[in-house]
Amino acid sequence: MTTTSAIKHEGLALDWAAGHGPVTGALSATTGAFAVATVGTLAHMPPTWALAVGTVGAIGHTATGMRQKLAGRTIGARAASWLLGSGWTTWALATNPLTWTALGSLAVIGVGMGAAARSVGFYEEARELEALAAAERQVARELSAERREIAAEWVDRIERVCHITIKVLAVEMWPTGAGFTIDAELPPGGITYAKIATESARLSADARLPHGCTATASRGIHQGRVLIDVTTVNVLEQEMPYPSNYGPLSVLTGIPWGVRTNADEVPVFLREQCALVVGPTGSGKTNMVHTILAGFARCTDVITWVIDLNAGSAGLPWVRTETTGGEAVRPGIDWLASTHEEALLMLDTAIRVAKHRKMAYQDLMSKANTDLLPVSAQIPQIEIVIDEGAEILASTDKQHRVLARKILEVIRIARAMALRTVLTALGATGAVLGDLMIRREAKVRAALTGGETEGMDLSKLFPGSRGLKVDQAPYKGAGFLGTPESGIGLFKSWRIKPAQIRDIVIATSDRHPRLDAVSAKAAGPDYARRWDQSRTVWITEHHTTPADETQAPAGGAGLNLSALRSDPTPATPAVDAVDAEFERLIGIEFTDAPQPQTPDTPQEPDEAKPERTGLNLSALRDDKETGPMWLPDAITAIRAAGAEGMKPAAVADLVGRSREAVRKTLKAAAERGELHYRDRGPHSVYVHPDHA
Repeated sequence: MTTTSAIKHEGLALDWAAGHGPVTGALSATTGAFAVATVGTLAHMPPTWALAVGTVGAIGHTATGMRQKLAGRTIGARAASWLLGSGWTTWALATNPLTWTALGSLAVIGVGMGAAARSVGFYEEARELEALAAAERQVARELSAERREIAAEWVDRIERVCHITIKVLAVEMWPTGAGFTIDAELPPGGITYAKIATESARLSADARLPHGCTATASRGIHQGRVLIDVTTVNVLEQEMPYPSNYGPLSVLTGIPWGVRTNADEVPVFLREQCALVVGPTGSGKTNMVHTILAGFARCTDVITWVIDLNAGSAGLPWVRTETTGGEAVRPGIDWLASTHEEALLMLDTAIRVAKHRKMAYQDLMSKANTDLLPVSAQIPQIEIVIDEGAEILASTDKQHRVLARKILEVIRIARAMALRTVLTALGATGAVLGDLMIRREAKVRAALTGGETEGMDLSKLFPGSRGLKVDQAPYKGAGFLGTPESGIGLFKSWRIKPAQIRDIVIATSDRHPRLDAVSAKAAGPDYARRWDQSRTVWITEHHTTPADETQAPAGGAGLNLSALRSDPTPATPAVDAVDAEFERLIGIEFTDAPQPQTPDTPQEPDEAKPERTGLNLSALRDDKETGPMWLPDAITAIRAAGAEGMKPAAVADLVGRSREAVRKTLKAAAERGELHYRDRGPHSVYVHPDHA
């Protein structure tokens, strides 16, 4: 039985754990003094002992009251009670406690103690209420008239939209002037901030915020508080240049990737996390890749490797070799792969380095008492940026499948050994995000929407989040960014141009770390010879002659395409950004667009053109060849599906295109005999002729 249990005797409940009140306290003090005086008289106890005990009690209660910051009158009343009680006991021991004089004086002292305790109790209660009122008045004074108006407006709005009543404690205006933050207390009853967070879109509409502005709720100082960030100025529609401060960064302290809607930088922490960046064509994804590479170039403990099978265009601006003050400038990235062969060499090297680090650095990790390799300028982290890497993982191509296995192995085994990946993708679809390894390891995720709705399923990229809509960020370079540290929210990627990339490469040249000796030994000659002429000839060679520049090829309309020359030579991308942009534009403009025929163009319908490899240029097509570049991959997938075939919706998810465009293309392919259409109503599928 515990001491707090109540003992009942004929209806009277006695709680022995309860504290004393004014009456019981006075009664306890007087009866205690009488008992000590009576027993002390019989035992011939010296009277001064009682006075000494009372003095010690008065001093102890005075110190306790001061520590509790009680009022002076309360401390004085308690000390006086001890001194009066001990004084009476001393007098009674010296005379006789069993006289009417002694008993009467003790009763008077008891009544005085009770009255004093009651009085100071009322005073302390009034003091506490006054302190609370003063705090509320202080909060009210700090809230200006404008802030009080904002607080009242949002209390009404949240009650109207979310059906909960909050208490606004503070309204902080952002220094940038782009909005404000409301610090509020949630009502009792188990209401969490998620109740407001899920109604972000409705709150923004109710507040009539401009497009691109939102009202988002996040965690407060504890689970009963909420912070509501309200954006009033559309930061997303503005082009924001990359900061001109190229100071050193570290992967351990975060790398900024852009700004939130309140114009604050949003850092990402990639020591243990992989990253996934999604963005359709025209959304600013390539620009964000350069922003990511700029952050890695500024780090003193990161080495960057880049895989881009699209002629290495993502890394070309970072491999310039120039001189400043007579000294050569080191490239902004440490390794660039533009072919399957070079990418395999890079991934195999990464796997060897990860495995060797696990064995070689056991003593170092034991001394540091950690299971993660301590990253520093001497032992840098390796970040592998793979442009359209998510598409490689989802591809059915044999070469891509080999690369996919290597990428997944790096992601799976190399977290502790400081090898992480940044993958990009053209869309957020089930086919791209179907791999569990990507969803589990890529905790840092960014979606550049650019207003594109097809192939941008934000619920797949940010599972569990609600209220995210593509039309909230219809601007190039704008979208959603989610990290384990800052949650999911709108952000704007910085704009970085070729001239600024060159400046960053020069400014950070002496800052780039070198691969540690242990890892370099494991990397072997594949890494040591990565910049050999035989492996970088595609970067440095130019196939441009005066005749090519001045003479238009026959049958062309002014563009000097090697496919239209009498003696075609294999084209190689140039180093400078202008030629790289030229190659990119060729791939976009001359892939799907049909070319007009002119009277001067000779037609030879009976002669078949030889099969060529490389870009699918319209100059190489015959009249019967139609369809976008993704059609062969779709046909391959349909053939692999066997006799069951594939629905157009499944093909659309696979290639990351709209269902309407995919249906039209597959219908045209069926009319040409490349596919067979099996009509089953809502379950209709396309089957390869081999299985028809």
